[in-house]
Amino acid sequence: MGIKWDGFTCGVIALVFLGASYMAEAVRAGILAVPKGQVGAGKAIGLSRFQVFRYVELPQVWAVAVPAIGANILFLMKETSVVSTVGIAELLFVTKDVIGMDYKTNEALFLLFAAYLIILLPVSLLARRIENRVRSAKYGV
Repeated sequence: MGIKWDGFTCGVIALVFLGASYMAEAVRAGILAVPKGQVGAGKAIGLSRFQVFRYVELPQVWAVAVPAIGANILFLMKETSVVSTVGIAELLFVTKDVIGMDYKTNEALFLLFAAYLIILLPVSLLARRIENRVRSAKYGV
């Protein structure tokens, strides 16, 4: 094709396709989880198709999809270490280099653990908070 991409571009494209497929499946599962009778009930009380989607389907789709979306975000953040195989300087890749230079394996691995914890813990807590909010009685689920 004549297109030459660097490792970063290839890694981003791969993670985008991987993430998009998992996110689409999470949303699809949420859509399929809504009973058809509720859509019919929304139409029966005179709601437009958009109103049925917004007020009946979307809160339930969101409640089912949010846990999977949060897990997928964390998964993608951890998958960046796999992308390092195409040459992107990433946490694990840099840690290997530090271990090779100083031979301080325990310290380097502890700092790697701490870095992943600092990056992933806030995202995990935010995902849990959003999930709890979506699953509250406010959304009727």
